Amino acid sequence: MEIAKWIGGALGWVLAGGSVLGAVAGYCIGSLLDDAFAGSDNSAGGFNNNGAFGANANANSGYNPNSRFGQRPFEEERNSFLFSMLVLSSYVIKADDKVMHSEMEFVRSFLRDNFGEQAVGQGEGILLRLFELQKEQGEAQFKETIRKSCVEISFHTNSGQRLQLLNYLVIIAKVDGNVSPEEVAALKELAGYLGLSAQDVESMLNMGNNGKATASIEDAYKILGISPNATNDEVKAAYRKMALKHHPDRVSTLGDDVRLAAERKFQEINEAKERIFKARGL
Repeated sequence: MEIAKWIGGALGWVLAGGSVLGAVAGYCIGSLLDDAFAGSDNSAGGFNNNGAFGANANANSGYNPNSRFGQRPFEEERNSFLFSMLVLSSYVIKADDKVMHSEMEFVRSFLRDNFGEQAVGQGEGILLRLFELQKEQGEAQFKETIRKSCVEISFHTNSGQRLQLLNYLVIIAKVDGNVSPEEVAALKELAGYLGLSAQDVESMLNMGNNGKATASIEDAYKILGISPNATNDEVKAAYRKMALKHHPDRVSTLGDDVRLAAERKFQEINEAKERIFKARGL
């Protein structure tokens, strides 16, 4: 099956021994993979008594436990990142207890653009399994699963990659044109788990011009995370900090599409700076 090429055989640190994300992967894709990945051991498709992925995961996935990224560092790092996005997006989508068509369509487009048409149905199936897992575990246990997954993600990614991951989650929350208080709370919760800040969420929520042709001066200040009363030096310092945090080079190992998304975000930061500088005559 094609899914073995983009998930089953190409996840690096996700399928490392004892990984919570590995347990989630096993739960989600056990029914989608061929026998070469799923194996005959029933434990390979779900959680064992320790909450970890089945014992056959590493052997069947092609993952080399003696190497952080096995033999395909680019592919495995990238696909681990993208699978992590899929897992965390399930938390954001269900935050308001509603699964919107526009949210699912964004994920479908994301899968189609990154992995091809065949991955769309398979990825949607994984999301549905994640929704089932949330229901089976209950709110508190699933939240702990997500928290531990974020800890693993933080260990294996730099802050720029985590910011781009958060940016995808914000886009999913915004795609239906209305970000609910529950979605904002979920985004800030995930940001904290990922070692990021609530201000990072607020900044990203104000990107994309909020449906307007051009960003307002108020939006520009919110993007840079500063008050309109900030001094000129504080404006310049805030811009330098944002430019360093969100520079596209920090996600260069995750593929051209991820980098392009980071470049669009970086451009909005620069446009916010230019709007503020122009208003202040700097």
